[in-house]
Amino acid sequence: MRLHSKELLYGLSEFYKIFGDQTRLRILDALLNKPLCVNELSDILDVSQSAISHQLKNLRSSNLVRTEKIGKNVYYSISDEHIKIILKYGLEHISEVMQ
Repeated sequence: MRLHSKELLYGLSEFYKIFGDQTRLRILDALLNKPLCVNELSDILDVSQSAISHQLKNLRSSNLVRTEKIGKNVYYSISDEHIKIILKYGLEHISEVMQ
């Protein structure tokens, strides 16, 4: 039996902690549709821009979202297909459990 290293499992636990906040999950859910800037996310989620910015900083530092500057606006999007798949399967699992 092969076990993963403690360091790798620690990294995985830190990765999953990011999904433990409802505001961050709502941001990721909104970004599944298209890239959005802070004020758009704030309007869609009815959360203050400062709270959105704070959570986006956490998501960026964890490499879950990326940025692209267009004109004066910074647009956020899901960083890669892995994150989309994790969200998709997590949502499918919870939807099945809730039925």
